[in-house]
Amino acid sequence: MNFKNFCITRYLVLLLLLIFNFLAKNQAKMFTRCQLAKELLRHDFPRSYLSNWVCLVENESGRSTSKVTQLPNQSVSYGLFQINSKNWCRKGRKGGICNIKCEDFLSDEISDDSRCAMQIFNRHGFQAWPGWVNKCRGRALPDVSRC
Repeated sequence: MNFKNFCITRYLVLLLLLIFNFLAKNQAKMFTRCQLAKELLRHDFPRSYLSNWVCLVENESGRSTSKVTQLPNQSVSYGLFQINSKNWCRKGRKGGICNIKCEDFLSDEISDDSRCAMQIFNRHGFQAWPGWVNKCRGRALPDVSRC
């Protein structure tokens, strides 16, 4: 192999490694029910409301951090908790009540999602999430007692 081919091959290998590393870091997470319950507890969600939070996430995002939903009012909901761009975050830059970029809710690291979800909950309760209102309120909640 001549020097030119060696350099091109090396460049392509490095490029592929960078792409793979980017995808691995930015890949969304799909939680199991118990993984989600444990992760929520790790982020200081109260155990007494844990089943409600799990039900909310299951019905809003299907436990996926990558969910994006375009709504008829032209706003967009992002991530595990489907946090909406109308009031809580801004697309492409920090902003909204939670002072965060909406796209930050799409990573598998949920610290920022959790802080914002708690802000929403503290202002509006679970009623802020249609998935909770329609599928969880007054219904049997997921059993996370063995998680």
